[in-house]
Amino acid sequence: MRIKLLILFLLPGIWGQLAAQERLTLSLKEARQTALEYNKTMTNADLARDKATFAVREAIANGLPQVNATADYSNALGAKMSIRFSEDMPASEIEIKPQSSFNLNVNQLIFNGNYLVGIQIAKLYDRLADMSYEKSALDITTQVTDGYHLVLVSEELLGLLNQNLTNLEALHDKTSALVTFGIIEQTDLDQLTVQVNTLKNAVRSSERQLELATNMLRLQLGVSVDTEIELTETVEQMIAYAESETLPDLSFKPENQIDFRMLSQQELVSRKMINMEKAGALPTLAGFYSYTYKILKPDFDVAPANIVGLQLNIPIFAGGLRSSKIKQARIDLETTRNNMELLSDQLKIQEKQLRFNYSSALETYNNQKENVEVSRRVYSSLKLKYEQGVISGLDLITADNNYVKAETDYISAMLQVLQSSVQLQKLYGNLN
Repeated sequence: MRIKLLILFLLPGIWGQLAAQERLTLSLKEARQTALEYNKTMTNADLARDKATFAVREAIANGLPQVNATADYSNALGAKMSIRFSEDMPASEIEIKPQSSFNLNVNQLIFNGNYLVGIQIAKLYDRLADMSYEKSALDITTQVTDGYHLVLVSEELLGLLNQNLTNLEALHDKTSALVTFGIIEQTDLDQLTVQVNTLKNAVRSSERQLELATNMLRLQLGVSVDTEIELTETVEQMIAYAESETLPDLSFKPENQIDFRMLSQQELVSRKMINMEKAGALPTLAGFYSYTYKILKPDFDVAPANIVGLQLNIPIFAGGLRSSKIKQARIDLETTRNNMELLSDQLKIQEKQLRFNYSSALETYNNQKENVEVSRRVYSSLKLKYEQGVISGLDLITADNNYVKAETDYISAMLQVLQSSVQLQKLYGNLN
């Protein structure tokens, strides 16, 4: 009985914890942090960094002592070896006994040009993997920010449409009562009915858009599809942030942009590849030590147990192979440098265009904000006149359509400001 009571006491708390695990309340900063921790793309980028680190260790390990041990056993199956010292003497037969030995070999690379350059290249690729992780983090942060904004804007649009629908339904009910008393014609009521149904369809469409935007945000965050998401910030806060933080005071420098820095790192790799091909013409020196222990010894054995030696490999002639590889590496380096110049020009043009897009979006937003206020005043005025019987239902519906369109355009202008702001901040690397 006590156990049952304990279970009943703990059960609400357990269900509360499970429910809490399926609901996320996020600010924009928290949404970014969640995505960087759980997004599958970021997980793969982190794995790529680990792989590059191990590649450096592999390159270094190639020059460290290599120790190998072998054991063997051989049996001649009763065969004998015949030895005759002179033609007058009969041949002596010696039985070949089974043999077994244990061998220990130690090899140490002393000098190899490719080994030294290979370590340098591996470290450059390790740094390139870090940059790739940084770029992935910037891309994911951008996607989550856009997704966060889209959910907020979709919620704002749905709220405006619901408010408009509520007001129009109240007007529809009032008109229906006036039609009953013959004050307003049935045609006006029918027109309002069509407008109400149109707005209901718009609300349902907006609800689907909000659900789609929320699902995309769940995917970007790396959480399950059943996770409930509550956003703590508002569109107004996001617009205020975009207006105050988007345009940096400093001049744009392409060399600070992540894509350019990655290409610069690739240019360093291309330089080292030339050194790698040149190093192929250098001699290679290695040392070795071998120890052999005879487990089953033959009757005649003069092989030493310990052997120490050096091996020198000197490339002399390769038929022009190395020269061709060096020339190809130099062409790759020149191509990378040309790509860097091209990317620099593209980034400068992109920055100029994004600044223009942001300024244009902000101007459109301010105009649409004013249009909404004007459309709201016009609609309120015509609504009052309609209730007084001064204008027809068609005039009111036209004003309502204009008001809804102004609200929709206003929401669209909001989204354009936020998106253009994010793209410009991404180019400057200011999203974090």
